[in-house]
Amino acid sequence: VISWHLAMLFITLAINFLNVFMNNMDKVFYPVIALIAGLGLSQYYGVFDITLYTGPVFMFFYKNAGTFIAPLFVLTGTAYYAYHYFIKQLYLDEGLKAISKEATTEDLSFLDRFGKLSTYLKNDIKLIKRNKRAKMTFFMGFFFVLYGLFFMNDLYSSWNGIKVFAGLFCTGGFLFSFGGLVPSWDSSYYKLMMSQNIPYREFLLSKWWLMVAATAASTVLCTFYLYFGLDWWLGMLAGAVYNIGFNSSVVLWGGAFVKTPIDLMTTKKAFGDSKAFNAKTLLLLLPKLVLPVVIYYAFALTINESAGYFAIAATGVLGLLFRNKIFDIIEDIYKNEKYDTIAAYSEKN
Repeated sequence: VISWHLAMLFITLAINFLNVFMNNMDKVFYPVIALIAGLGLSQYYGVFDITLYTGPVFMFFYKNAGTFIAPLFVLTGTAYYAYHYFIKQLYLDEGLKAISKEATTEDLSFLDRFGKLSTYLKNDIKLIKRNKRAKMTFFMGFFFVLYGLFFMNDLYSSWNGIKVFAGLFCTGGFLFSFGGLVPSWDSSYYKLMMSQNIPYREFLLSKWWLMVAATAASTVLCTFYLYFGLDWWLGMLAGAVYNIGFNSSVVLWGGAFVKTPIDLMTTKKAFGDSKAFNAKTLLLLLPKLVLPVVIYYAFALTINESAGYFAIAATGVLGLLFRNKIFDIIEDIYKNEKYDTIAAYSEKN
């Protein structure tokens, strides 16, 4: 028993160092994520069950006293590597040493067709390409395309509304993850933007177009759900239209109450500070996720399932038709929250 507990302790500590490496080095992060995702999906679909091999390994530590030496060696190796990795960061000359890097230019002139909006669109695209936090949010947003696969089992098969719920997440991953932190992405220069008397409408529309483009791309990627049945594909389409027409505006609405700054200059890790939640942002989850499911069942139970999908899509179309009116409300909210937001972004601690 003592051997088993020591082995678990050393394995836990070794995983702690692995987490540190994942958060600081892309060459560790991506292979580990790919390995875990591959093993998880292969076990979920019955291709390969890793637990058949991990179980005996853990029992080995219990049945053989003294075998905790093996994970102790692993821990020692990870700790040794971590020590030398961090000790290199402590020298002042390391931080001051100039790094030679080839300068590159980006041709984003195709965005000029959007007029004044192109300035903000170019800024956001450059942010996603250059900043680690934004880039990770971008990729994780599209990872949600696979979200629907987790609901294809007997546990959820009797709940038809799960297709709608999955459709919202599969097509709206980027919308929820990136859009949920608007305008925090611009927190480091938000005060400067506001001092220039920049119209909120143009700023919000640029974010809206970016989320709409990403949602459309996610919808195309979700085409493979046709393999699992037309009802799954209709759920994806309905969720996409609802996200584009309605949720894109609601996400921007919620952003007015998210006052967590993101320091793009110091956030060099894959995972930065967490998003702030409050009563207003939580209440706005209702129209994002609960309302479409309610709409679906209101029509699916009284007419048929196809009518439920059509009703959700129709709600999204109505959101597009009344977008200007909705943006008038959102713009007023941003103006009312302007100085509170500037004050929150100016806080250092």
